[in-house]
Amino acid sequence: MTPLYNGISNFGRGTMRMVDELGYFGALLIETFYFTFMGWRVGQPLRVKAVFEQIRQIGVDAVPIVALLAVTIGLSLAINGIAQLERFGAESAIVVGLGIGVTREFGPLITGIVIAGRTASALAARLGSMTVSQEVDALRVIGVEPVRYLAAPPMIAALIMMPCLTLIADFFAILGGAGFALSAVDMSLSGFLYQCLIVLEPWDINQGLIKSVVFGTLIVLIGVATGFSVTGGAEGVGRATTRAVVLSICAILVADMVFSFFLNR
Repeated sequence: MTPLYNGISNFGRGTMRMVDELGYFGALLIETFYFTFMGWRVGQPLRVKAVFEQIRQIGVDAVPIVALLAVTIGLSLAINGIAQLERFGAESAIVVGLGIGVTREFGPLITGIVIAGRTASALAARLGSMTVSQEVDALRVIGVEPVRYLAAPPMIAALIMMPCLTLIADFFAILGGAGFALSAVDMSLSGFLYQCLIVLEPWDINQGLIKSVVFGTLIVLIGVATGFSVTGGAEGVGRATTRAVVLSICAILVADMVFSFFLNR
């Protein structure tokens, strides 16, 4: 076989695998939402207790790290922004850049990457271990739908908590940026926040919240799908965990680019 034939063959197989995975992700998403909202009609209601447990794990436990990273990003944006604006004598314009940049981009992006590292890896590891040990098959044997039992609770928790975490990230990032800006620009904290409120429009915040909902859906979907498709024992679980985090972050960045292109035209 010629190298050209091998190259075309490998490209075709890779394309088929990608299409197959996209189809699986789509089917899993539909099935998850079906059992979330319609499961009670087929005797498979959503486990409310499990949803609250996932809310704690996905959302509440992530607040400290999200807040810390948000303050760091806010400080970094303020430091670099003011350094560049000084060239034009427009240091006070940092309020515009910080407010809009954080609410539209950095708030949801920080939250998405943090939750991808925590939740996608945790879901892939937990469900991967259950798949390898045949616990998922055991659920089907006793009449429990694995998607309803294992995928729906984290999905609902992510849809609830991602916007909340994004708002927290927005607040701490702006607060962190304001902390540096006040020492570099002749402006009070109340004046900074007042100008920030004047500059920001509801759509700026809503855009970030819309992104956060999509990011949360992608993170849980990839984590669950990767966990359910694990093969190869403990080594396979490790590979799936790494793959879930990488795919989640890549999906977040691509989705963010698509949103930025269409929502800011």
